[in-house]
Amino acid sequence: MPIAASRTTPGESRRPLIVDIRRGSLEDGPGIRSVVFFKGCPLRCVFCHNPETQEICPEIAFTEERCMHCGSCAKACPQAALDLSSPTRIDRDRCDLCGACEDACPTSALRIVGKYWPVDTLVELLLRDESFYRHSGGGVTLSGGECTLFPEYVATLLQRLKALGIHIAIETSGWFDYEVFAEKILPSVDLIFFDLKLMDADESRRYLGQSNERILENLRRLLAEPRRASRLEVRPRVPLIPGITDTRINLSRIVNCLCHLGPSTMSVVPYNPLGLAAYRRLGKSTPDLPTSFTNPDREAELIDTVRRLIAEADRPLAQLDRELTSKSVNREARTSVPALVA
Repeated sequence: MPIAASRTTPGESRRPLIVDIRRGSLEDGPGIRSVVFFKGCPLRCVFCHNPETQEICPEIAFTEERCMHCGSCAKACPQAALDLSSPTRIDRDRCDLCGACEDACPTSALRIVGKYWPVDTLVELLLRDESFYRHSGGGVTLSGGECTLFPEYVATLLQRLKALGIHIAIETSGWFDYEVFAEKILPSVDLIFFDLKLMDADESRRYLGQSNERILENLRRLLAEPRRASRLEVRPRVPLIPGITDTRINLSRIVNCLCHLGPSTMSVVPYNPLGLAAYRRLGKSTPDLPTSFTNPDREAELIDTVRRLIAEADRPLAQLDRELTSKSVNREARTSVPALVA
């Protein structure tokens, strides 16, 4: 039986919106998982591979390749915001995100990005795969965007899932209020994928849109958490963005930081260009970034550099993971190097 989410108008945008729910995923944590992608992020990374999750409010996306020029959307639009002769189709100043075009489009070329899911409805959907979680050692992963922007909603959701013994992972940019996070979210979490991108504060402001001070302090506090001794795993990971995060000086600073903070492992994520098309779908300017994946030789060179930096550290990490990039909503599939809805 299908489960429906509800549309949210811009005036209701503080309600947490969900961009996608990926069921049966073998990525984003151990075992078979359901991954919930929240909408809204405090950072504005110039290399974001999932721009649909940046804004906290709903947006409309147009996928030109799917359009069959039938005109159904234009006929349905009460604001006359659609023009079939325009390459972008949408007059975004006129569009009020009512969703009439989405309902009328037979090929899903037009889509409202971000819908609200009541906790009860979301839990019902996630529990449909409970047997897969249990038999595979999987569970539920909250991703985004940044799920920690919605501590009350997330706390309620995770408490419901945790009461049933479901493994919980979250993926975070690290930019959150630690006190609120520790009180509301952390008690229900088993695994945290913590993105660590840049160590220089000025470069962080330039490329991420925020200083990295809060990110580094939150990582330090997480790795010092007493509960880590029992069950909480914190896994830092570094995206290798050409010319931005993959410089030797940045990687050296990251390795030195992590070796002193004490995680048992870190992950590197090769560059993923698949999110560039999403900017066009949203009517946004595409960032000036490489349009292809990193050359295998360059990728091997970067991983070897990180390995050597770890080996040379005073307190080397026990393990380095290489995470493989895959399709959108553009999350990363992971393998160890050594050590929407129905």
